[in-house]
Amino acid sequence: MPQTPQPLRLSVQVNSLSKSFNKGQIKALNGINLTFDGGMLHGVIGPAGAGKTTLLRLMLQLLALDQGDIKYFANDQLADFAAVSADIAYMPEQQSLYADLSIREHLDFFASMYGITPKVYEQKRKELLAMTRLGDFLDRPAGKLSGGMYKKLGLMCALLRSPRLILLDEPTNGVDPISRREFWDILHQATKDQITIIMTTAYMDEAERCEKVHLMEDGLLIGSGEPAKLLETAKVDNFDAYFIARALGDKTRSEPLTKGAL
Repeated sequence: MPQTPQPLRLSVQVNSLSKSFNKGQIKALNGINLTFDGGMLHGVIGPAGAGKTTLLRLMLQLLALDQGDIKYFANDQLADFAAVSADIAYMPEQQSLYADLSIREHLDFFASMYGITPKVYEQKRKELLAMTRLGDFLDRPAGKLSGGMYKKLGLMCALLRSPRLILLDEPTNGVDPISRREFWDILHQATKDQITIIMTTAYMDEAERCEKVHLMEDGLLIGSGEPAKLLETAKVDNFDAYFIARALGDKTRSEPLTKGAL
């Protein structure tokens, strides 16, 4: 019997990446190195101004980098960005959904834009509505959705094209706790299909929901690895405590965790 082909696994390697703005006066990223392994849920964690959004925009080639490079790998083979870009979805923090269009109309529109066949679209829409539990609200305009429902609609539009890599910029910002939990349930379901997810957030409690986290501060990578191991190394109970200790200058409990933690 012929073997079922393995799904495409995309991974990303960031090497010595730097980016400045305002003629070099603002250093958004300062020589960071990190790896996003394929098929995993990654969290890029840090306070506002850490460089998280800049990192995602550089990965999508929406900005030109100053130094370093970003390499994409398809099933561990080096690939050009152009060759894998169709398998990448991006959900910006400020989404631009159409307020007057319903959930149904959004899904129909994006399916048409992506060129999804009717048969595939029907199955994919069924799966996404079950995953997000938005099936009872198909005819509600996006402008009348709650914050959590609005974010889930945005995620559905991103997942509709069956991407192998999803970049999510602060997707749970301003969302109520219950909707945040539901959003995370959707993300964990996606990783079961070996989709690589890279999510930025300033919510420190969300770090422990990730398989791997990358801690950023002032354009620097200060820690990278499994959440539990990083907390054990730092001798703190949670990432709130770690960043608070750094802000207060308690270097005994908040030294950068990159050394030995990658």
